[in-house]
Amino acid sequence: MSLPFNLVPNTHRTHPEKLAEIVGASGFVKHFSDHMAIATWTQDAGWHDSKIENYRCLDMAPGNAILHYGQEIFEGLKAYRHADGSIWLFRPEMNARRFNRSADRLDLPQIPEEDFLRSVHALVRTDQSWVPAGEEMSYYIRPFMFADEAFLGVHSAARASYIVIGGPASPYLADGMTPTDIWVTKKFARAGESGTGAAKCGGNYAASLIALREGAQYGCSQVLFTDAATHDWVEELGGMNFFVVTHDGVLITPPTSGTILEGITRDSILELAPALGLRPEVRPLSVSELFARILDGDILEAFACGTAAVVSPIGRLMHDKDGGVETIPLPSPVGEATRAIRTALVDIQWGRAEDKFGWMHTVMELS
Repeated sequence: MSLPFNLVPNTHRTHPEKLAEIVGASGFVKHFSDHMAIATWTQDAGWHDSKIENYRCLDMAPGNAILHYGQEIFEGLKAYRHADGSIWLFRPEMNARRFNRSADRLDLPQIPEEDFLRSVHALVRTDQSWVPAGEEMSYYIRPFMFADEAFLGVHSAARASYIVIGGPASPYLADGMTPTDIWVTKKFARAGESGTGAAKCGGNYAASLIALREGAQYGCSQVLFTDAATHDWVEELGGMNFFVVTHDGVLITPPTSGTILEGITRDSILELAPALGLRPEVRPLSVSELFARILDGDILEAFACGTAAVVSPIGRLMHDKDGGVETIPLPSPVGEATRAIRTALVDIQWGRAEDKFGWMHTVMELS
C-alpha cells in the first residue's frame, strides 16, 4: 500500500512578508520551509504513519542508536521554478534509487521508489511558495533516514524514521564559475574498499572534514581524495565528483567502483558530453598521470560537479611534495568545455533549453 503523505490540519505558515524576505535572501539553505514529510518504519509493521506536518525539532532519547552508531543516509535534490511559474524536479527517480542503494549498505529499510517520489512532491507542493524565482535560485530538498531506537548494543535498529525537509538555496558557491583551488590529500582517505564510499551517508562526509582543514591551511576550499590503499589513484572531492578535459576533447572521470558516490550530476554530464563535442572516458586516473598531463599542457581543464554546486571549475591543484607545497595550475581554469557543460545542464534544469533526455519532472499530485 502506498504512503499518502497528507497534510496534517492546522499547520502554521510563515507570514508572506517574512517569507518574501527569506526567499529573496542569498545563502545555501539558511532557512527551512514550514513543513516536512515524515514516515516511520518498524520491523513488525513496515512503513506507516506518513504525513506532512510542521517543520519541528525531533524528540530523541540520548540513547538513540543514530547518535552512537551513525546508522543513517540522506539525499539531495532541487526543485526549480521555471519562467512560467511551474515547478520542476531534476531526475528525482535517480535519487530514489540511490537512496535505496545507500539504505542497503547501511542496513536500513528500503522505501518504495514511488513513496520517496510522493513524499518529495508532497512537500514541494505544500511549500511551493518557498521555491524561489530568482536567477539560478532553487529549493533544495533533503530526504534522510536514520535508526530511531534507543539501545547501546551494536546491531541494526528495528525502528527507523524517514524525513524530507527543504529550503531556498542560492548557488552553493558565490560565483559558480570562479575557479577554486583544490588540495590533493594523500594523508587522509574519504572511504576504503568494501566500505561506505558508494553510499550517501554522513560518515563519509565526517571523514572528509579533517582533510578540508588540512587544505584550508593552504588557501584551498575543497579537497580531492585519493584511494585509501595506495593514494595513487584519483577518487572524488568530499561531496563532488571530479572531471578533467584534455586538449583533444576527451572528458575523463574515475569509475564509481564502490568507493566513489554515483553522482546524478556526473551521470548527466556523461550523457550530455557527446552533443558538446566531447568524448567521455570513464577510467582510473592516477595522480601521477593527472599532474604530468596538466604540466605538459595535455589536460587543459578540471572541474567538480554535484547537485549543490552543479559545475565548479578548478583553477589550481595543490599537494604536499617532499615537505613543501607544489602548485599545479590548470592551463584553462575556466575553459570552454566546462562553461559549455554547465550552461547545457542548468539550461535544462531551469527550462531554458529543450529537455531531450526526459530528465525534468513537473511537481504534481501523485495518486
